[in-house]
Amino acid sequence: MSKLSGKIAVITGGGSGIGLAVAESFLKEGASVAISGRDGAKLQRAAEQLNAGTRLIHHPADVADPAQVAALVEKVTKHFGRIDVLVNNAGLNFKKRGFRELTPESWQLMMRTNLDGVFYCIQAVLPQMLERKDGYIVNISSVAGKRSNPLGGAAYNASKFGVTALGLCLGAEEKDSGVRVSNIYPGEVDTPILAHRPAPLSEQHRQTILQPEDVAAAVLFVTTLPPRVSIPELIIKPTAQVYI
Repeated sequence: MSKLSGKIAVITGGGSGIGLAVAESFLKEGASVAISGRDGAKLQRAAEQLNAGTRLIHHPADVADPAQVAALVEKVTKHFGRIDVLVNNAGLNFKKRGFRELTPESWQLMMRTNLDGVFYCIQAVLPQMLERKDGYIVNISSVAGKRSNPLGGAAYNASKFGVTALGLCLGAEEKDSGVRVSNIYPGEVDTPILAHRPAPLSEQHRQTILQPEDVAAAVLFVTTLPPRVSIPELIIKPTAQVYI
């Protein structure tokens, strides 16, 4: 039997990069999947690429808006009956990420998307998981949420440190409820967000960093362990990237 046969998953930021790779891996393991993101056209293209028939739906939603998150969860629950796995993957960064370049507006946008969006999604999905005493929440954070340095920028790092704290606290609170929580901290990954780096990456550098399917494998690992096992934190980085 496939590892996720019969499971229902929601993946935010599912139109490209890590989210798309997670959707593909979940579908291969028998899950039914809902992908979401802000760009409806990108979601449509992703759905056509995944080509999973009735086991896949897509719904545009901005996780920074709690009303749109509620509508997403309501649609998926109505369509599939429940949500077993939530993968909080949606996030953004800016080219102008140095502290001197930040504005109140850019700071707030970063926090609303990268941190508030995770909270809104968890808050919308958690009640049904608690009712069933079963569920898995995966937060795609970043090594920037463990080690702060200028590469990610102060606002991005702060948002990811917030995700770290949120996930760890939630996991501790719900240790006896049947709901498990994992924070995954990828290092550099070759995804579309790299287009927003202040300096472009060379093709040679891209060859040495993580690929989306590497992170997807980590997500699949934590979500397919038996209920007695919980992985609170998992750091995954390119071999050539320093982590100290």
